[in-house]
Amino acid sequence: MNPSSPRLLVVDDHRKIREPLAIYLRRFGFDVRTTEDAAGMWALLKQDSFDVLILDVMLPDGDGFELCRALAHKSAAAVILLTARDACADRVQGLDAGADDYVVKPFEPRELVARIHSVLRRRGTSSDAPPAMPAPLRRFEFADLSFRSGCNTLTRRDQSQVRLSTVEGRLLEVFLEHPNTVLGRERLIELTSRPGSDLFDRAIDRQISRLRRKLADSALQPTLLQTVWGGGYRLAANVVQYPA
Repeated sequence: MNPSSPRLLVVDDHRKIREPLAIYLRRFGFDVRTTEDAAGMWALLKQDSFDVLILDVMLPDGDGFELCRALAHKSAAAVILLTARDACADRVQGLDAGADDYVVKPFEPRELVARIHSVLRRRGTSSDAPPAMPAPLRRFEFADLSFRSGCNTLTRRDQSQVRLSTVEGRLLEVFLEHPNTVLGRERLIELTSRPGSDLFDRAIDRQISRLRRKLADSALQPTLLQTVWGGGYRLAANVVQYPA
């Protein structure tokens, strides 16, 4: 991590939001720490300084609005509040408490990145490096199938189509980027994580099982997505990529 990277602290008691969000933000060059409660937040603030705090409003040991008011006197970090409440009064209360911005769950993670950069620019602490751009769209050809990234649709050689869920599409794209390579569960979680993702623990097995059923119609390779016992999963196919 570049020492000049903006430092972020994510405070959220939901692991399925906190950890994938940290992974996602690191892809954009941020130095990210996480904690699940207010006690952990105060402990980390005693040890380190941060540029931005991403703070959940409803923590098990503290009200986000009150914490935001306290932070104004104890930390120079900007505060972006996260909340599931979308009422106008809640947004106003958060901004009145001293928050620099307010994001309602569920949120698009790319929008949060843009809001972080906006807050950093206003504070004059934005990194010199421009924000990372989303990966370009690509088309993958494998076996008798075609898959276009971002589209979540498989196309067979006869032009019939199979619709994939968002999670299935993310998983398939990862396998297509690593053909004939064994990928363990933890690696798959790391490569596909998004805030609120359900790809945790054994849940990924269920998603892969669903994806395998949708790939099973391949006439050339009926067993495309293979289980490697003790290792993980492998896409057994030669893959060619083209610009979308």
